[in-house]
Amino acid sequence: MASNPLADIFRIKDLRDRILFTVGVLLIHRLGSHLPIPGINVNALQAYFLQQSQSGVSITDYLDFFSGGAFSQFSVFMLGIMPYISMTIIMQLLLLVFPALKKISQEEGGRKRIQRYNRYGTVVICLIQGFAVTVYADTIPNAITISRSLYTFVSLLTVTSGTVFLMWLGEQINQRGIGNGISLIIFTGIVARMPRAVWSLVQAVQRDDLNPVFVIVVLAVFIGVVSLVIYEQRGQRKIPVHYAKRVVGRRMYGAQNSYIPFKINPSGVIPVIFASAIMTFPLQIAQTLGQNVNWLAALARWLRPGGAPYLITYTLMIIFFAYFYTQVTLNPIEISKNIRENGGSIPGIRPEKMEEYFTRILNRIILPGSLFLAFIAVIPTVLQQLFGFPQDVAFLLGGTSLLIMVGVDLDLMSQIEGSLRMHHHDGLTKKGRVRSRNL
Repeated sequence: MASNPLADIFRIKDLRDRILFTVGVLLIHRLGSHLPIPGINVNALQAYFLQQSQSGVSITDYLDFFSGGAFSQFSVFMLGIMPYISMTIIMQLLLLVFPALKKISQEEGGRKRIQRYNRYGTVVICLIQGFAVTVYADTIPNAITISRSLYTFVSLLTVTSGTVFLMWLGEQINQRGIGNGISLIIFTGIVARMPRAVWSLVQAVQRDDLNPVFVIVVLAVFIGVVSLVIYEQRGQRKIPVHYAKRVVGRRMYGAQNSYIPFKINPSGVIPVIFASAIMTFPLQIAQTLGQNVNWLAALARWLRPGGAPYLITYTLMIIFFAYFYTQVTLNPIEISKNIRENGGSIPGIRPEKMEEYFTRILNRIILPGSLFLAFIAVIPTVLQQLFGFPQDVAFLLGGTSLLIMVGVDLDLMSQIEGSLRMHHHDGLTKKGRVRSRNL
């Protein structure tokens, strides 16, 4: 009798404990997303954001996208995990710009030291965004129920602690749970908004604002885009590598033939998450401080999600981070050095030309892969806005959410698959074709 993979998951104690721990942490995250900052009038906030949403000029839905609705509720997790991701990007850029900092990261214990700098920088970004939030709350009628100075202190302390706590929860998932903690937190925030988006879509159909046939066509396109993302992730360019005979101790090992698998999109959905994090930071500052500063208000209108400037900037950032992250994780110089040190060679390529060969191959792979990511992330949103879909539905069915949800789900499935096979159980798929997104 064939075993049931879902039942096998809960028969393995270690895997069962990891999954239950991860679910418990994510429940804590969702609970905190509904816990408002002390001193905030929730009813006044709901009335204000409802009015803004009806006017069609608010970007609150976009800021809610990665925080799982926490921003519009002014909860303790309203900044989400994006400050940590923004600081990670800044640190990666600093490592490339400053050789002394990169040397520190390569020393013994250097990674922990860089991680500590990352956390300090995250606190600074949280304080900046938290102050912007306090100014923004002051512009909402009857939103603050305590004194202005006390609210500023409480708000800065609360939202900063909330983001640091989320960062710690993500690390706990990495150590004691299953999956990538930071990615799962973002994934949970997106999925949590699905019921509201579906209900908005149903109401739009009931009001005859949308044609039911057109909705079915869009949902079919939605499924097709998911299939394309999965198919693209499986694409590889295999570079053959031949290893000469070598002597280890008293034994001689024969020549071996292997290959280096370069994915069509080596960085997975990381460029989309990085680009979204960079876009979120100025949008939040412009939205919250734009009431008092004219040029920030103009910037908020110019970078309105769905507008042409936003889509163009977002596309260019996805392409940039695709090249940037691939260069960080797949350095042609290090790959060539490892091959030469192990007596390997690439047929038809001289050893001193390996770096140039790998760089040329990666450039040819990354460009179409990044353009595919940008196409998936941007085109669905454009089509939905042209046909008048509700804003929250547009953000949910947009390419960004699809890429993140599919990528994180594939990564989670690959880790569960590996745990099942390690304990001599059948995997989740018969052919074992689930592969990690390297999040």
